[in-house]
Amino acid sequence: MKDFSQLENKKVIEKTIKALRKNGIEAEVVENSEMAKKRIYELIPEGSEVMIMSSVTLIKTGIAKELNESGRYDSVKKKLASMNRKTQGIEMQRIGGAPQYALGSVHAVTQDGRLLIASNTGSQLGAYTYGSEHVIWVVGAQKIVEDLDEGMKRVYEYVLPLESERMKRLYNMPSNVSKLLIFNKEIVPNRVRLIFINEKIGY
Repeated sequence: MKDFSQLENKKVIEKTIKALRKNGIEAEVVENSEMAKKRIYELIPEGSEVMIMSSVTLIKTGIAKELNESGRYDSVKKKLASMNRKTQGIEMQRIGGAPQYALGSVHAVTQDGRLLIASNTGSQLGAYTYGSEHVIWVVGAQKIVEDLDEGMKRVYEYVLPLESERMKRLYNMPSNVSKLLIFNKEIVPNRVRLIFINEKIGY
């Protein structure tokens, strides 16, 4: 099996960025997590409504903590945590499905500019595909793959086992690829942006 933890070289990263832009996804690369954090703060005005989707990448970069806990942003996560799932479930789904800014990561990026996002619940997918005014993905450059076939292998053979281990530690249950989004193109200009980090982060 290919080693899906290895970073791609800069030539491949640049090729992938060009393909993403051609597919309507603004894309760029930064060298490390600190630069990614700085870029996020440049892109999101203070006071904006922000939903941090489940993402190991955003946790490890510190982006999730800053946007949720600094008080500088309107955190949807904090809002949802104060609500009652039994009595306000539908309202919670609406709020989480269409935040002003949706931030997360992806599980594979093909060199021709397509994205694969696997999910157990699917809770983040509506915001990514349509609901959010702005979508920003922060992605370790090790997630670049040659094509969709290799992307599928990365999701099922590499990402799923690692996520299942994390879920077992947290909740004593494995994860599943219940829903799988293939994001081919964005038709709304400047809606979706992807920031590659040129280091191994997330999985």
